[in-house]
Amino acid sequence: MDLSTIDFVDSSGLGALVQLVKHTQEHEGSLQIVSNARVTQTVKLVRLEKFLSLRNTLDEAIENIKK
Repeated sequence: MDLSTIDFVDSSGLGALVQLVKHTQEHEGSLQIVSNARVTQTVKLVRLEKFLSLRNTLDEAIENIKK
């Protein structure tokens, strides 16, 4: 999921992302989130950066899925 052009994410957006990751994991999938500095800062503030699998670039996200 590419959020690199998003300027703001609130608690509702974070909640939706958490639910999406949980749903993906339940179906044995992997969701990689491409983020920018503003979104990453918000996600880190609530300590979800590892759970949400934040990546800096699309290439990095794709490489992580291949592993």
